[in-house]
Amino acid sequence: MSKCELCDKTPQSGNRVSHSKRHTKHMWKLNINTSTIDVNGVPTKMKVCSRCLRTHYKLDRKTKSASI
Repeated sequence: MSKCELCDKTPQSGNRVSHSKRHTKHMWKLNINTSTIDVNGVPTKMKVCSRCLRTHYKLDRKTKSASI
């Protein structure tokens, strides 16, 4: 089962509902990417969801621009 190593998100299950209100089971899976992220200054390969990767990138840019 896929799982984000930063936020511990897991796939969600539920029902798709058609126009005639017919329910069919469905799994909504995460957009997991393997990427290298600095954790306490050490580059580490992690399986991360796209939302966490985007947030990490934004925070990284913010800290770099503040130090200039």
